[in-house]
Amino acid sequence: MTTFNIKFFTQVFVTLLVIMDPLGNVPIFLSLTSSAKLASRKKLALHAVIVAGSVIGVFALFGQEILSYLGITIPAIQGSGGLLLLLVALELLTGQASQPSALDEVSVALVPLGTPLIAGPGAIAAVIVFSKEVKATGDVLALIAAILSVLVILWLSLRFSIQLVKIFKEGGIMLLTRVFGLLLAAIAVQLVAEAISGFIG
Repeated sequence: MTTFNIKFFTQVFVTLLVIMDPLGNVPIFLSLTSSAKLASRKKLALHAVIVAGSVIGVFALFGQEILSYLGITIPAIQGSGGLLLLLVALELLTGQASQPSALDEVSVALVPLGTPLIAGPGAIAAVIVFSKEVKATGDVLALIAAILSVLVILWLSLRFSIQLVKIFKEGGIMLLTRVFGLLLAAIAVQLVAEAISGFIG
């Protein structure tokens, strides 16, 4: 009889929830989609979470094999993710982010929303580690349930963050864009610093 591993579920759920940070991604989501229409924002929220879930799922199944085959280390993923986020942050800070077309909106859902903002280096590394700890069917079910639970929470946080637009209006969103562009730059620099530390260590 398969026993659902509640302890493992809790461990994975809490870890991914902290790393993927649903509330922390809300202002960045609003900034990146500031010029999109309401319907487009709803689609972007769903698409970004689907992309993030797909990335996490692939690395949960084949992460160790992929990294080993390509000779890629976790610090390398952190460094590349940090540099990508830094480019996005600079666009937000300077106000030079382009107005998204239908094609651009899809691109935004892929990068940087889906990855590396939601499914970033930390989440990928955590999933790879947890996948190594799977020993029974109950562990597999717990891992899947934890990942899906976090993704649902992420989608809800992004989906209903749209209500904030009505509160802050366009000027407020522009201010938030600059402020969180600065914070996003700090996150990017931190990722690069961790990557450098990982290479040296």
